[in-house]
Amino acid sequence: MRPPSPPELLSPWRTPERVALQQEARDVARDVVLPIADELDPQKAEMPPSLIEDLAARGWFGITIPAESGGMGLGVFEYCLVSEELARAWLSVASILARGQGLGTQVVDDDRRADLLARSAKGAWIGSIALSEPTAGSDLAGVQTRAVRDGDDWVLTGRKRWAGNALAADFVEVLARVRDPEEGESRSAGLEPFLVVKDRGTFPDGMTGTVIDKIGYHGFLTWELELDGVRVPDSDRLTGLYGDENADADEGGFASVQRGLNIARVHTAARAVGVARAAVEDCTLYLQEREQFGHPIAEFQALRFALADMAAEVAQARAFWQQVAHLLDEGEPAEKESAAVKLLATEMAVRVTNQAMQLHGGNGYTTERRVERYWRDARLTTIFEGTSEIQRRIISDRMLPR
Repeated sequence: MRPPSPPELLSPWRTPERVALQQEARDVARDVVLPIADELDPQKAEMPPSLIEDLAARGWFGITIPAESGGMGLGVFEYCLVSEELARAWLSVASILARGQGLGTQVVDDDRRADLLARSAKGAWIGSIALSEPTAGSDLAGVQTRAVRDGDDWVLTGRKRWAGNALAADFVEVLARVRDPEEGESRSAGLEPFLVVKDRGTFPDGMTGTVIDKIGYHGFLTWELELDGVRVPDSDRLTGLYGDENADADEGGFASVQRGLNIARVHTAARAVGVARAAVEDCTLYLQEREQFGHPIAEFQALRFALADMAAEVAQARAFWQQVAHLLDEGEPAEKESAAVKLLATEMAVRVTNQAMQLHGGNGYTTERRVERYWRDARLTTIFEGTSEIQRRIISDRMLPR
């Protein structure tokens, strides 16, 4: 018995090209990613290089990179479309795509930038982002890592936390403070992103790392980094983060971080939908397989209604992320909408995966079923890319005077 196929794209945004891309991603998630996740997630192991190479060969590290730069030339919508399907199998595989998409290409030199964009599109320039610190997570303006000019270089000193994929990456983007804010300036004044180039599997001179032992979100390692005199050439001082084509060097690096976070939040919403959808699909099968009192438990109205509520919540969140992704592709800032869909979709994923464990009964509280993985991964989505509390603050700050 196979799980039911999820609904196709909503008609306002459905095109033959998007339907074909969605089906390709769905097939890869089911046939390639899911068996790997079932084997490696219980081991807290990293995804194999062969999987990265498969994603790269399909062009998925360059979904949002312009075609003239070697990418697919598509938008946030397609990026999230593929990510929902991959997250249905393993959240971290949907997440690794964000380490491409032009990340780490915002250098000043045009020729070098073109080369890095082409490498990013091919999956040959995969990075890690080091924004947060032990004392600065949601409050990025509180970053204390320092960048001090020394001739033609900058010297970085400080600590970073939650740097996913840092050791396996080709580079680490580090947000650092080049100066303290002056009177009357925003607390974020003086923050700039830097590109720390490295070899995969090693840290550069002056950088060391400690693996953070997570309860979920396996597939790649997450690091706390110590920077002690890491030297970065001035040519690796970036004009933006997240591969933002609209980054303006005059605005400073922090502004580009904020723009990138809007895309990241919609991407997180799509990933949360994928995880929640997995829980719904597994429950649909389990309720028909499991028998109690001489009947499949799918015949019990209370369980049927619980499943119906779960499916309705997933469908609502999917429609919302598609709407907000469309707004971003139309050039709308959609800051409030991005925060809202991130809040709604991730909180939904926690509720739905929690209910899925309940519907599985005792079997849900074992590692024999995938549902416990969905619950562990869904729980994180309410925290990374800005906690639910931060999303509520963003939304309310744009509705009420401060």
